[in-house]
Amino acid sequence: MVDDDFDAVVIGGGLAGACVAYHLVTAGARTALVDRRDAGRATDAGAGILSPETTRVAGRAWSRLALDCGHYYPRLAAAITGGGAGDALADGDVGFGPCGLLAVALADWDIDAYEQLVVVAQARDADGGIVEIGSDEARGRFPALGPLTRAFWNPGAARVDGRRFCTAVLRAARRHGLECVDASVDRLVAGAGGGTVEAGGRRLRCTTVVVAGGAWSPPLAAQLGVDIPVRPERGQIAHLSVAGADTGAWPIVSPVLGHYLVPFPGGRVATGATREPDAGWAVAPTVAGVRQVMNEVARIAPGLLEAELLEVRVGLRPASGDGLPVLGQLPGVGNAFVATGYGADGLLLSPWCGRLVASWVLGAAPDPALAPFMAARFAAG
Repeated sequence: MVDDDFDAVVIGGGLAGACVAYHLVTAGARTALVDRRDAGRATDAGAGILSPETTRVAGRAWSRLALDCGHYYPRLAAAITGGGAGDALADGDVGFGPCGLLAVALADWDIDAYEQLVVVAQARDADGGIVEIGSDEARGRFPALGPLTRAFWNPGAARVDGRRFCTAVLRAARRHGLECVDASVDRLVAGAGGGTVEAGGRRLRCTTVVVAGGAWSPPLAAQLGVDIPVRPERGQIAHLSVAGADTGAWPIVSPVLGHYLVPFPGGRVATGATREPDAGWAVAPTVAGVRQVMNEVARIAPGLLEAELLEVRVGLRPASGDGLPVLGQLPGVGNAFVATGYGADGLLLSPWCGRLVASWVLGAAPDPALAPFMAARFAAG
């Protein structure tokens, strides 16, 4: 077995792990990332809605975290796009861009939920850009919409192609010296004296281990004697092709009760997603899931009924027991950290939370305001 020494080893190559590794290696830490490329990784199937003002989790701590995550995206996108030769994808497109978001009520029965959301969203909106608009204006922005009752506009929302953005982050990290190991972790040990990760016939000795394996994080933490309450929640998302439409100019549509629509350039629209907490590790699309998604398309945007069904992507979201991220040092284990539990908000949370976790690995003290998200909250369990 070949031995190598690193400052840190990150386990998990989705956006959560990629962002931790990127921030470690750009800060000068010799870092390796181990990933076995599991089918059903949430990064590869996520819709890519970046609208922290309209996220549904309550509480001041969440609002601050979500807003910090949203504000950080343009900075990271700029860094991995223009950081130097080899940092960006071949065409310079890292999959991130502003587009705005329409939050809509479709009938009288969802007015209460709409009114609650618009109050929360406007309270989070420091720029005052969130405003209610008429139904005709809403359909002017998204021509495929059907009848609706109320709508408000969030001009600060953006979208991200998770696959593309993750690829760009990893490419930038490799440019700064990240070593990637495509293998499964056979053995994981960590403690006050450091850690060891055995993978792909190599023994990676390190000062610190970071578990960022998405829904697969609990078995890794279990090797360290820690139980973290994270489970897979299946989500099925359909991708449509709309011939002749300038979908790159369309905004995200987010019904207050119902499925979203996320347009991308090139005639593509992602729509979904199902929430299936009892599906276990199954990663194949199902008739029931596709039917649910298509019924929602017909209800919300009947103008898309003639679109071509390109593919159905299935992701296993890492859903925590209390619905909040699981970050920071693993309780009772020296030199081991975790970044998981992002649920359906993984693409929004990963870049900023990855930066936070990397800073803690490098010795920074966590902000006390982030206590609701720290892994230590589960220590009593």
